[in-house]
Amino acid sequence: MILASWDAYSDEHTDLDGWPHDADAYGLRQSKRDADTAAAFDTIHDSARHLLTTAETQLPQLPATSVQSRWVYQLGVLRDALDHLDALRQDWLSTRDSFPVGTGPGTPSYDDALADYHAESWSYLRDWADQGHTLTEIHRAARHTSPPAPRPTAAPLPAPASKVRR
Repeated sequence: MILASWDAYSDEHTDLDGWPHDADAYGLRQSKRDADTAAAFDTIHDSARHLLTTAETQLPQLPATSVQSRWVYQLGVLRDALDHLDALRQDWLSTRDSFPVGTGPGTPSYDDALADYHAESWSYLRDWADQGHTLTEIHRAARHTSPPAPRPTAAPLPAPASKVRR
């Protein structure tokens, strides 16, 4: 929804060559898009590596007929983007922790640094927005794949009959 809203805004507020009609307003809206996208991704950021690892484990177990050739590439894009996002997050946390006491949300230095972090993260967040569906596609394929048929085993031999004495 964030991307669709941004695309609509951008189409309406730029000329045919893509230049904004009002660069300041466009920049503010772009900064809001970046922050909203970062906030949306934060809901899964801590689980993203696990989701990727799960998909990468499921993929080779799928029958070839269930696999989309693009999935390996898309998982690579997601992994690369996550690596960059993790590095940017570490840089941001380091920057945030280095601020003097009293520097927090609402102060220009904090807000500018946070906006820079969001702007640097944008392209990698966009990769997740564009390619993240791959994780659910692989999971769906894994759920719909029949487990391999059990190997036939020989029936156990009946226990010898006990002799009853009378």
